[in-house]
Amino acid sequence: MPPALVDGAGEPAFRDLGGFLAYLDAACASVTTAGQVEAAGYAVAARAAAAGVRYVDLIWNPAHWPAWRDRMPAFIDALDAGLGAAAHDGLPTVGLCVSLKRALSVSEAVDLVERVVELRHPRVVAVSIDGDEAAAGRTGARFAEAFARARAAGLHRCAHAGESSGPEGVRDALEYLGAERIDHGVRAVEDPALVAHLAATGVPLDVCPTSNVRLGVSPSLADHPLDALRRAGVRVSLNTDDPVLFGSTVDGEYLSCAGVFGWDADDLVGVARTSIESCFADEGLRQDLLRDLDAYARAGGAAP
Repeated sequence: MPPALVDGAGEPAFRDLGGFLAYLDAACASVTTAGQVEAAGYAVAARAAAAGVRYVDLIWNPAHWPAWRDRMPAFIDALDAGLGAAAHDGLPTVGLCVSLKRALSVSEAVDLVERVVELRHPRVVAVSIDGDEAAAGRTGARFAEAFARARAAGLHRCAHAGESSGPEGVRDALEYLGAERIDHGVRAVEDPALVAHLAATGVPLDVCPTSNVRLGVSPSLADHPLDALRRAGVRVSLNTDDPVLFGSTVDGEYLSCAGVFGWDADDLVGVARTSIESCFADEGLRQDLLRDLDAYARAGGAAP
C-alpha cells in the first residue's frame, strides 16, 4: 500500500520538495505489476477528463519506480495499454515524457535517452529532467549531450527548472538543454533580464500554483509570481504537477487564479491558448483544440 498523505497527527506527509520526492519514491515503490500500471494510466486520463482537459503531457521518471527501472519497455507498454483503453472510451489523449533524474551521470543520462530513442514507442513524445535543483546544484552542462541526442531523434524537450533553484536553473535549461518549455520556472521572476528574454522568445512556463504553495516555493497564491510573469509578457499555462498528491485539478487552478488575480475571460483564454500551443500533442490535435478554444471564446464573449 502507498504511504498515507497525512501522518498520525493529521499533518501533511511532506512540506517541501525534498519531502515530496521522498514520499513519491515510497508511493511509486508500491507499484509492482503491469495491471497496476495499466490502471494508473487509465486513471490519469479519467482525472483529466473530469477537469475538462483534452490532452495531457505525462512526465514519468523511471528512477522513482524501483520495480521498473530496468524494465522500461514493459512499464511503457503497460501504461500504453491503460491509456489506449481510456482513449477508446473517449477520454483524453496522453503523451509520455520520459524524465531524467538530476543525479544521473553524463553516461547514464545518455544511455537512458538512447534506450528511449531505440524503443521508438509512439506514446513517447519527449524527454524531461526533474529532481531537487537545490540539492543537485547546477546540472545543465551534464545533461546537454543527452538532450542533444533527444533533439536529433525528433523528441521534444522540457525541463523542471526554477522551482527549488533560482533563475539560473531556467537559464541553464534554455542554454544547455534547449528546452522548448520550462516546467515551473517561476523563480525566473527574480531576474528581470531573464523575464525579458522569456517574453521575447516566447518560451512558455508550465506553472503549478498549488504545488508551489504546498512545497514552500511561494508562501501563498496571492504572493505567487505567476501573474507578475504573465503581465510581463511571459507565456504561462496552469498545471497540477501531481494532482493526486497535491489534491489539485486543472479547472480548480483556473478558478483559484481567476479569483485571486482578477483574471477576466480574455486572460483565461490566453492562458488556455498557451497550454495548447506549448503541449506536445500532434499538430492535427493541436489545431482541433485551438479551433474549439476559439469557438468557446466567441460563445463566451472573450476575444480569441
